[in-house]
Amino acid sequence: QVQLVESGGGLVQPGGSLRLSCAASRNILTTNPMGWFRQAPGKQRESVAAITTAGSTNYTDSVKGRFTISRDNGKNTVNLQMYNLAPEDTAVYLCYIKVGTVTYWGQGTQVTVSS
Repeated sequence: QVQLVESGGGLVQPGGSLRLSCAASRNILTTNPMGWFRQAPGKQRESVAAITTAGSTNYTDSVKGRFTISRDNGKNTVNLQMYNLAPEDTAVYLCYIKVGTVTYWGQGTQVTVSS
């Protein structure tokens, strides 16, 4: 069993920045792929960013150049640094980790971009 806890969401003005963190309950980040999805009201859940066990990253087109996913193995966290936020980035952001055939999810953290 793995517990994931997200933090760092909040209200930010357009053009602002936020840093999300996802803490895992045990030291498995380096051996399992992780990432972030987001869910906006009335929209399908969307993959935002992912990081493989080798450290390779990929992003959905709409966030490329603005978001950066990274792993802090010492703190057992995966972070999502978000710059130049826009209203369309408003959503609940959820982190996940794949352990074998099982995907574990955090509870989500709300990001609201509004003036």
